[in-house]
Amino acid sequence: MDWADNAEQAAFRTEVRSFIQESLPQYYRDIIERRQPGGLEGDWQADMSIGTPEARAAAGEWAEALSTKGWVAPHWPTEYGGGGMTPMEQFIYRQEMAEAEAPAVGGSGVTLLGSTLLVHGNEEQKQKFLAPTLRGEFRWAQGFSEPGAGSDLASLQTRATRDGDEYVINGQKLWTSAAHKSNWLFGMFRTDPDAPKHRGISFMVMDMTTPGISVRPIITMGWEHGTNETFYENVRVPADQLIGEENRGWYVGVTLLDFERSNIAGAIEIRKSIDWLIENVRSDEGRRMTEHGGLQRQRGDIAEHYVASEVMFNYSFRIISMQARGIIPNYEASTSKMFATELLQRLSRTGIKLYGLYSNVWDPESDHSPQNSVFTQTNVHSVVRTIAGGSSEIQRNIIATRGLGLPRG
Repeated sequence: MDWADNAEQAAFRTEVRSFIQESLPQYYRDIIERRQPGGLEGDWQADMSIGTPEARAAAGEWAEALSTKGWVAPHWPTEYGGGGMTPMEQFIYRQEMAEAEAPAVGGSGVTLLGSTLLVHGNEEQKQKFLAPTLRGEFRWAQGFSEPGAGSDLASLQTRATRDGDEYVINGQKLWTSAAHKSNWLFGMFRTDPDAPKHRGISFMVMDMTTPGISVRPIITMGWEHGTNETFYENVRVPADQLIGEENRGWYVGVTLLDFERSNIAGAIEIRKSIDWLIENVRSDEGRRMTEHGGLQRQRGDIAEHYVASEVMFNYSFRIISMQARGIIPNYEASTSKMFATELLQRLSRTGIKLYGLYSNVWDPESDHSPQNSVFTQTNVHSVVRTIAGGSSEIQRNIIATRGLGLPRG
C-alpha cells in the first residue's frame, strides 16, 4: 500500500480540488462557512426537491457543473454520462469532495439504481432513467424495508400482481428515507407469494405521483423528518418498468456496481469533528463551557477517538489499495462500516459529556449552545447509523464467517 500519490494521481487531485474551488455555488460556500463539521445542512436532494428557490437554484447549478465533467456518477461508464473513473480516481474524488464539504449529487439514484440498471436494465430503460438522474430531474427513494422485513428483507410481503401490461401493487414500506424529497421510487415487491422467500420477488421503478402512492412522515427523536412510511393502494405500474426478470428481483436488488467502499468520506467527517472539538475546548468559550462539564474526565476519550479516526483513515487506504489491484472487499467493507458508525456514536457521546448541562441546549443559535449544539444533535441522529445500511450485528456476522472463518450457528 502506497500512501503517496503518483504523478498522474497528484494531477487528478489538483484537477478535482480546483474544480470544487471554482464551481461550488456560493449558496453551499455560505453553508460551509457558518456550519461546523457534523451539521445537518447541505442535503442536495432536499435542496433540489423541497428547498427554497435559492437552494433549488444552487442544487441545479451544482448538478449541472458536475454533469459536464461526468462526476455526478464517477463510477458509471462514460457512454452513460459517468466519469469512468478507476477505483483510485474515485477514492481521490470522494476524498477531495469530503475535505471541501461539497454535497454529493444524485443520492441513491446514482449509487444504487443506476448501478443496478447498468447490469440488469435494457437499453430503453437506461436511456429513459440514467440521464435524467444525472441532471437531478429524477430523484429517487428506495422502497425495500417493510414493517415485517427489515434486516430480513427477503420476508417482504408488499404484493405486485400482473394485470395485462401492468402490475397492481398493494402493501406498505417502512423507513423510506428519501420519499418526501423524491419523485421516483425503486423497490422490490413480491410477485409470487408461493415461492421461497428469496424467490418470487421482482424489482420495479415507479413515478411517485402514480395514483395510490401515499407518504407519511416519520419524525425522529431528534425532531427531524428523516424517513417515512409509504403505502400502496392499487398502484398501477407499467410492466416495462420491471427491471430484470420477474421473480428474480432479489438478485437484481443486491447488485451494486459501486465497489468504492473505502468510506473515506466518513473517515474525513469524523476527523474534522474531532479537530473542531479540540480547537473549541482550547478557546476561551470552550474552557468556560467545559469548566463544569467533563474536560478532565473526557480528555482520554478524545485522544482515543483521535487515534481511532487515524486507524479508520488508514483502513480506507487499505480497502482502496485492494480495489486498485482488482480485489473486491468483502468483510473489509463490513469492518469499515461498523467501525465508522460506532466511532461516530462514541464521539458524539464524548461531545455531550464534555459540555455537561450545556449539552441540553438544542438550539444551534442559542448563546448557550456549545459548538452550535452539533454534538447534542448528532448524538441523537447517530443512533440509526448502526442500524441503517446493515446493522452492526449483521456486519459482525459477516466479519466472523467471511473474515475469521468461524462456523455459522
